[in-house]
Amino acid sequence: MNRLCVLIMLLIALSAGCTDTGAQSLYETAQLEERQNNPAHAQQLYQQIIEEYPSSDYAGKARERLLHLQHRP
Repeated sequence: MNRLCVLIMLLIALSAGCTDTGAQSLYETAQLEERQNNPAHAQQLYQQIIEEYPSSDYAGKARERLLHLQHRP
């Protein structure tokens, strides 16, 4: 039983790393879209991060960027 608990904890830890990787990839793509003067697509990607990876560190960063882009002239 102890091995099963360790295996479950390991799988949870690995899946958490995958979440950050997915969120990171989307965030980097959104930043690229901003640099390429495509704020509409960047906003979509930031929103996707917030919806799909709400507990990721990148969700907070995505919210900040969304606010910045929404208040941009």
